[in-house]
Amino acid sequence: MKEVFSMWKHTKMVVLVALSAAIYAAAMIPFKGLVIIPGASELRPAAVFPVIFGLLFGPAGAWGAGIGSIIGDMFSFIGPGTPFGFIANFLMAYIPYKIWNSIGNIKSTDDDSLYLNSARKIINFCMAGILGAFACALTLGFSGELLAAVPFAAMASVVALNNSVAICVLGPPLMLILYKRVKKWDLLWMDIVDEEEIPKNSILTFTGTIFILCGILGGMGTSFWLALTTADQKFLADGFQAGTVGGGIITIVSGLGIVLILSGSLLQTYHQRSSFQSTDNITSQKQG
Repeated sequence: MKEVFSMWKHTKMVVLVALSAAIYAAAMIPFKGLVIIPGASELRPAAVFPVIFGLLFGPAGAWGAGIGSIIGDMFSFIGPGTPFGFIANFLMAYIPYKIWNSIGNIKSTDDDSLYLNSARKIINFCMAGILGAFACALTLGFSGELLAAVPFAAMASVVALNNSVAICVLGPPLMLILYKRVKKWDLLWMDIVDEEEIPKNSILTFTGTIFILCGILGGMGTSFWLALTTADQKFLADGFQAGTVGGGIITIVSGLGIVLILSGSLLQTYHQRSSFQSTDNITSQKQG
């Protein structure tokens, strides 16, 4: 996870943070009036951008998604949930970037794995994107319970469905259009960072992925079960019409899920580097 901080020494990565934040905010703002849960969630087709930015720009895309969400909130509602919105959107971009090659559909020898020109790659994109959307939903559901603002089942289900649909419908065609251009302009994250900043492969890669998956799926599943059985909460409902805030147990379980995600991110230090490397990088290494 050190690349999240070391990336700031690269001018191009800093520019990509600003670019990602600006595009994400600009895509969100027109839909601020289409509210689903007042003060908490609105229709957001722009949710496709964090996943794309995370895969193309790496940690710069994650920072951009988080900052862009804060800018977007400035045009609707800034409140106690805004910092959690930053974390949630950061994770929505960061998780796909961390697990892209760990899902199993991408060959490690494919240096153009981000070019979605096959069904396997599109499936990989949707799976990674949905996991990112679920991490976002888990974080916002946790914040709703912690702040006693919105029941977990209402917040998490709306965010997960809203973001997942946008990612799976809009993501593949946008990624197909953008990847070749970004690569041509030498803006892929692995073409910018230094050699030593790309973590080396180890058993921690697989272990970290397991932690991330357990945190996302286990945290979401258990929290939903508790919300439905102990607090009479409902899916896809508006605010407190969804039931009562469940209190400590849901907050603790969803919080533990987030801790597992962050722990897995620390362990999962490598993405099958050969798949992320550009052809130019591989060629230069052979020549050297």
